[in-house]
Amino acid sequence: MQNSTVDQQDIEFSSNLELLAKQVVEGFITGLHKSPFHGFSVEFAEHRLYNVGDNVKNIDWKLFARTDKMFSKRYEEETNLRCQFIIDASSSMHFPLNAYNKIKFSVQATAALMFLLKRQRDAFGLSIFADELLLNTPAKSTTTHQKYLFAHLEELLSVAKINVGTNLEHALHQIAELIHKRSLVIIFSDMLNTIQDEKSTEALFSALQHLKFNKHEVVIFNVTDKAKEVNFEFENRPYEFIDMETGTSIKAHSSKVKDAYLTRIREYREMIQLKCTQYKIDRIDADILDGFYPVLQAYLIKRQKMN
Repeated sequence: MQNSTVDQQDIEFSSNLELLAKQVVEGFITGLHKSPFHGFSVEFAEHRLYNVGDNVKNIDWKLFARTDKMFSKRYEEETNLRCQFIIDASSSMHFPLNAYNKIKFSVQATAALMFLLKRQRDAFGLSIFADELLLNTPAKSTTTHQKYLFAHLEELLSVAKINVGTNLEHALHQIAELIHKRSLVIIFSDMLNTIQDEKSTEALFSALQHLKFNKHEVVIFNVTDKAKEVNFEFENRPYEFIDMETGTSIKAHSSKVKDAYLTRIREYREMIQLKCTQYKIDRIDADILDGFYPVLQAYLIKRQKMN
């Protein structure tokens, strides 16, 4: 992770999550400034591209001198985007246990995106679900609201909940009814709740269609421990595999089940991707060991398309 210098005052008054989010975003933007996409990064940081008809008083001429591109400065009253984050807090998201896991990655990535949105003066809300909807807040752009949501995110990291199932489709229907203004809906989930049967998959995409019908844009970050869950990289020996949501266990030798597992998971992921493409939903693989920059970049690309 690329970290930028953080003042001691920031360390004293920030939660660990807030400090991490600040470091991630500032490191990410610094990297973009050093890249050929300098103007791209500035636009999303505190400026937007100048459009014909904009007040010329708002043009940043110093930035124009450096980039040969016109940008208008953004101000507090400008809120161009509303974003609703939805986090899957079911037991499967706590895999792997006693290690860096999917829920921690999702929480930290969400915090970083919230920090970026706050910097852009955009509004953001938070929904958390497991077998039921646990939290749903409206989208706001205030510092108080950000701290309130960070406190809820911190709570998700405190205890690993075992044998708690997932009801993503039910949560999405509820959230679709609760979001009253057009928003970008960003979902962090391992998407494993529908792998068992086609009926569950159809129910999930019916709920996603509900969001699309209400004119929301939807991005799914499909969070995985790719080495274990996608590539099945286990040692060649017997294991006891335990379903973290139901407690069901099965004993098997890794080499004897690997081929069947890889075939099933590949078919499932291809089917999910096909349906997402069909319904114009962005599905992005998010390996927990790849860090947060791919998530931030995917968000910026999506936001660029929405302008």
